[in-house]
Amino acid sequence: MFFSLKSNKMLFLFILFISTLISISANSWFGCWIGLEINLLSFIPLISNSKNLLSNEASLKYFLTQSIASINFLFLILMKLTFFNLLSNNILSLMMNLPLLMKMGSAPFHFWFPNIIEGLSWINNFILMSWQKISPMILLTYFFNKNFLILILIFNSIIGAIGGLNQTSLRKIMAFSSINNMSWMISSMLISENLWLFYFMFYSFLIMIMCLLFNNFNMYFINQLYILNMNSSLKFSFLINFLSLGGLPPFIGFFSKWIVINFLMMNNFIIISFIFIMMSLIMLFYYIRISYSSLMFNYLKLKWFKLFFKNKNNNLINLMTMISITGMIFSSMFFL
Repeated sequence: MFFSLKSNKMLFLFILFISTLISISANSWFGCWIGLEINLLSFIPLISNSKNLLSNEASLKYFLTQSIASINFLFLILMKLTFFNLLSNNILSLMMNLPLLMKMGSAPFHFWFPNIIEGLSWINNFILMSWQKISPMILLTYFFNKNFLILILIFNSIIGAIGGLNQTSLRKIMAFSSINNMSWMISSMLISENLWLFYFMFYSFLIMIMCLLFNNFNMYFINQLYILNMNSSLKFSFLINFLSLGGLPPFIGFFSKWIVINFLMMNNFIIISFIFIMMSLIMLFYYIRISYSSLMFNYLKLKWFKLFFKNKNNNLINLMTMISITGMIFSSMFFL
């Protein structure tokens, strides 16, 4: 199970889902802010753990950064209501985009994101990298500055690719991967909400596979991939899912990126498409480096060396890996 079946954890998880729905379905900016605040206050009990100092530190950092963003957002809502005629629409939209970008961990406000992810469990990481991005992203579609967001998505793409190059922590690699994928999501959001939803669903599916794999084998650092004498099928599933996340054809991760690139080219975002493709190559480089090393390196298994695996959902992981391989074929047939 993802969470131990404690009533308070399940309650906060339920409030987390409801708060996102409140935020995206509110008919006023103030209602959106209330939804974001409930979301923040319900996520902190999920990530804090009295037995783990790192998760306590992460929950405090998360609270501080999100509180700063919320205060700024509320201040700008009041400014919009009172000084709407005095400020130009472009300046106001740019200012309102800043706290929302900070809430989702987008560059150049990304500094808190890898640090917090480093202190969380894999399941909490999955929630932070997927569900917690929904509210700020959808609120961003209501009132955005297009030129400013184009600059931001270029920052996201470059920082996400370069930042993960010299990391040894798998959680930090996934954090920078999330920052890079945010650039794809923002660019798809500029074109249409349906395209954003399409990309977001594929991205959530891929990071769910990765987080399940890492969670089952209790992995947090790259050298654990070398030390583990896993069987070849598990190493193969690591390779496939990493390549799929990087967006290499013919895996399903390529399909969503291919659709976004098509729409970017149709809307004359040629330079942005070029930057995205180049940065995806850098990301594929360090994904392949991890996968290649785990396949080629072999450590002797010591008798005193105990491996602590969690409950293995190997059948589920194998099914998801099969979807990663064959999904591109079926989805291409479906769309053509």
